[in-house]
Amino acid sequence: MQQIAPNVSAVAWAQEALDLVERIVVGKRAVAEQSLVAVLGGGHVLIEDVPGVGKTTLARTLAVALGLRFARVQCTSDLLPSDILGVTIFEQSRGAFLFRPGPIFHEVVLLDEINRASPRTQSALLEAMAEGTVSIDGSAHPLPRPFIVFATQNPLEHAGTYPLPDSQLDRFLMRLSLGYPPRDAERDLIVRDGGWPTEGDPGKPGAGVAALLAAQAAARAVRVDPKIADYLLRLVEATRQSPHLSTGASTRGALLLARAVRARALLRGRDYALPDDVKALLGPCLCHRVVPSGPRRGSSTAEAERILADIAERVPLP
Repeated sequence: MQQIAPNVSAVAWAQEALDLVERIVVGKRAVAEQSLVAVLGGGHVLIEDVPGVGKTTLARTLAVALGLRFARVQCTSDLLPSDILGVTIFEQSRGAFLFRPGPIFHEVVLLDEINRASPRTQSALLEAMAEGTVSIDGSAHPLPRPFIVFATQNPLEHAGTYPLPDSQLDRFLMRLSLGYPPRDAERDLIVRDGGWPTEGDPGKPGAGVAALLAAQAAARAVRVDPKIADYLLRLVEATRQSPHLSTGASTRGALLLARAVRARALLRGRDYALPDDVKALLGPCLCHRVVPSGPRRGSSTAEAERILADIAERVPLP
């Protein structure tokens, strides 16, 4: 197979965006990079953490850095599918029914506290996240390209929430956690009173949609050697055979992990994937697709990540 040349402009643009995100979400470059990898891979991101650590700021900053349109939806128990997707109304002056698109018709959509939305509203997102369209009153409406969903939830507060079903979790390419920032980074935030990007931020890259689509295409062209593919599959098969997991990773999980691996290689300036790419992304891409067994069944994401880290250490490198 002929090796492709790396897309230098796509790499430089993505790294510039990452640098801008880090100036706002300080001390969290690793998580910011993982989020950007998911975006370059055309996937969605679930951020699970306590309130006030920068989940919303990360999503909005990344949208601004990439020059994309951004919409935020605060999920509540009385939120209806039409509040997100849109609604068809009768326009009396025109004598016709017209479709009024909802916030889902933005390039980046943040669903804050997604587990507070009812199962009916959560299920309305499945088609949008999987197929890039929404069906309303018998008509399919295509969503913009690119289309990225960021969703947040608090893992500690469960009163008045509706746990995401496996089918909904499976739509997310990555499940991430920000955690508390390092002390120096937190002191910097206090000194400069935080930071909040706006649509007019002069520091953002200006290429927007066209540049991201080009970067996503460059990521898809990254070469995954058959030996790397075999290594990835050995890790996935290990999740299915582990006595500590009652449910292993699916084929979709393997495919999305490979997509993220390609995006990470591009962001690192390579046109080929390495075993380190697979190993680094195993936890974020699969922790919400596996289920701990025995007394740990259904336990925290941290337990799933610990089991996956152990698998990554035990499976030999190619």
